[in-house]
Amino acid sequence: MDFKSRVLLEIRESVSSLPLFQLPDDLAMVRQSPLPQSLKSEFVRISDRTISGAGKQEMLIKVFEPAQRDETNLPVLLWIHGGGYVLGHPNGEQSLCESFVKAADCIVISPDYRLAPEHPFPAAIEDCYAALKWIIGAAEEWNIDLSRIAIGGGSAGGGLTSALALMARDKGGPPICFQMPLYPMIDDRNVTPSSHEITDPAVWNRANNLAAWKMYLGEHADGDISPYAAPIRAKDLTGLPPTYTCVGQLDPFRDETIEYVARLAQAGVDVEFQLYPGCYHAFEHVVPEAEVSQRTRNGYANALARAFQR
Repeated sequence: MDFKSRVLLEIRESVSSLPLFQLPDDLAMVRQSPLPQSLKSEFVRISDRTISGAGKQEMLIKVFEPAQRDETNLPVLLWIHGGGYVLGHPNGEQSLCESFVKAADCIVISPDYRLAPEHPFPAAIEDCYAALKWIIGAAEEWNIDLSRIAIGGGSAGGGLTSALALMARDKGGPPICFQMPLYPMIDDRNVTPSSHEITDPAVWNRANNLAAWKMYLGEHADGDISPYAAPIRAKDLTGLPPTYTCVGQLDPFRDETIEYVARLAQAGVDVEFQLYPGCYHAFEHVVPEAEVSQRTRNGYANALARAFQR
């Protein structure tokens, strides 16, 4: 059975319209592709702020908050965009960040972390940790409830989310009440059945994943890989925050996500997980109007809202 025939019927035609690219050769071309267009919500106010990232370089963060709010302290989500560690920008996930604000009545902060290969590991995770620490200092200005800090992201953003949860635990803070690494890119080894199974050039596949990991790890690729780079390599997952994650059955990250979920549960971490049959990597953003896509986005937005209500 070919790949396309395995895709869920309501999103099957989208496979034929996905742009084809091969890393690393097409990296510059893909970076120049226009960002998805989205209508700004009248219920969400967006601010751009420049902060000091890791190494003291300037880093853009985007802040999303309810347009009409009083001085009540709100929970905050640090949302880390995806893109295989080599692509992406917070502007590309504006609509998603706005949906989190509306669903969970929270503030969303999204950092423009440095990308590989120009800035390989550990640049991205250090930038994300700098953004997490910035939240602590910005709590009074933005009326943030520091007892309700969540972190999340999809794909490489999910990998950075998992790494950030480990780093915050190991460094003794800042405290995180919930993590939401969606279909996370967490295993550089590419040895799972699903990493071998998904090879179709229309979707995120084995070849692009191998290339992206090589660019991200840089000179670290041939040495001992840090769990802050590839979180599946962490030997101890105890003490991590409650977790929600999901993945499509036709995603190369399927098996590493399932392994991560099982190990979290074995470590005593509360974890909720959803597997979507017939769905490829990041399908809910490619075909947002499909019923399965709306169910997926509602699933993780509602999980975030529940976490903030605990």
